[in-house]
Amino acid sequence: MKNITVIGAGTMGNGIAHVFAQQGYQVTIVDVSAAALEKALATVARNLDRMVAKEKITAADKDQTLARITTATDMQAGVSQADLVVEAATENVALKLKIFKQLDELAPPATILATNTSSISITQIAAVTQRPTQVIGMHFMNPVPVMKLVEVIRGYATSDAVTAQIMELSRLLGKAPVEVNDYPGFVANRILMPMINEAVYTLFEGVAGVTEIDTVMKLGMAHPMGPLQLADFIGLDVCLSILRVLHNGFGNPKYAPCPLLVNMVTAGKLGAKSGEGFYVYQPGSKELVVAPGFV
Repeated sequence: MKNITVIGAGTMGNGIAHVFAQQGYQVTIVDVSAAALEKALATVARNLDRMVAKEKITAADKDQTLARITTATDMQAGVSQADLVVEAATENVALKLKIFKQLDELAPPATILATNTSSISITQIAAVTQRPTQVIGMHFMNPVPVMKLVEVIRGYATSDAVTAQIMELSRLLGKAPVEVNDYPGFVANRILMPMINEAVYTLFEGVAGVTEIDTVMKLGMAHPMGPLQLADFIGLDVCLSILRVLHNGFGNPKYAPCPLLVNMVTAGKLGAKSGEGFYVYQPGSKELVVAPGFV
C-alpha cells in the first residue's frame, strides 16, 4: 500500500492522516468543507510542531510529513488512486452507509474500504457494497498520534487476507492492533460505555458529585482520567450514540442511556467540544471546573 485516503477532516480524520503521512504514505484527506480541510492541515502541523519541540522528530521530518498530505473536496478525485480508504466521518449510520455506497462505486476494485467507527456494525456497512470481503473496521483511539491501540474489526464477510493485511499495516504505523469480531460496541466501547453510563447514573441518583466520582476512579482504580471527564473528552453525543447502538443491538436494558445524559445532549451540553459538559472548558485553560448545574 502506498496511497491512503481518509474520509473526514475532523479530529479523528486529521489524526489518522497524520500517522499515515508520518510513516511515509501518500495521504489524501477528503471532506465536503474546504474550511475543515484547512483546519485539519493546521492541526497536523501544530501537532508535528509539538513533536519537534520534544525532539521526537526533526523539522525536516515535519516538512516531509506535511508534503505527503493533499486534500480534496471531490470524493471521486480523492479515492481514484487509493489502495486503502479509511472513513472517519461522524458516527451516524445513515451517513456511513451513504459514504460506503459512494466509495464502492468510485474506488478501484482492489481498494480496501475501512471504517473508523467505534460501534456501528461492519457487516451492516459492508452489505451496501459489492466488496464485503474488503470492508473492515480500523478503530483508532483519540488522540490518534499518541494512542497505540487499533481495534481491527472483522465483518461477517471480511476475508482472512484483508484482515492480515490491515493487522500488519497497523503494526507498520507503530500501533498495536487487536483483532475483534463484529458485535455491538466491539470490545473497547462495549466495556467503556457502560462504565461511563454508570458514572452518569451515579451522579444522576445523587450518590456523589462530579469531582468525587472522577477522583474515586482516578485514585482508586488508577485511571488516568475520570469517567465523566473522559465522557466530556469523547463527546457526550458520541457516548449517547454508542450506548444506543449497544441498547438496540443487544436489546438489554443494562445498556439504556441515563436520562441525565440524554437531557444534556438534548440541551447541547456535549462536553469539551461545546465548552460545557460535566465540566466547563475555557480556551487555553487546563483547570477542571465543574459545570454550574453540578456544583
